[in-house]
Amino acid sequence: MGFIKEFKEFAMRGNVMDMAVGVIIGGAFGKIVSSLVDDVIMPLVGKAVGNVDFTSLFINLSNDTKYDSLAAAKEAGASVFAYGQFIQNTVDFIIVAFCIFLMLKGINKLMNLKKKKEEAPAEPEAPKGPTQEELLAEIRDLLKQK
Repeated sequence: MGFIKEFKEFAMRGNVMDMAVGVIIGGAFGKIVSSLVDDVIMPLVGKAVGNVDFTSLFINLSNDTKYDSLAAAKEAGASVFAYGQFIQNTVDFIIVAFCIFLMLKGINKLMNLKKKKEEAPAEPEAPKGPTQEELLAEIRDLLKQK
């Protein structure tokens, strides 16, 4: 029974739950960014460099047969170097990494602001000097001594 209780305590910790939420949101976020790269950015880049579809760029390594598309080459069983897909995936990774960097930077900034507000100590009071009555009493006592 102790093992199950220990596992339950581990699974219900805040860090584990936060990580689970982060993984789920990260997966959905990755799909959104992949769609942005595949469907918006790369077609624009392809158009800018001369109507190139990066996902279809490849080099046939098997033989001298000319294939019209990457799909046709793969269907024929040809060994291909699909560098276009690699370019697509690299751009996708860079954009995802940059977006996550910006999100973490924003979260850290908010956390630091919150931490600074919590840690900001109240301004210490200036040391209090003697009151006017205390000073007059001291002067009186000194005069009495002379």
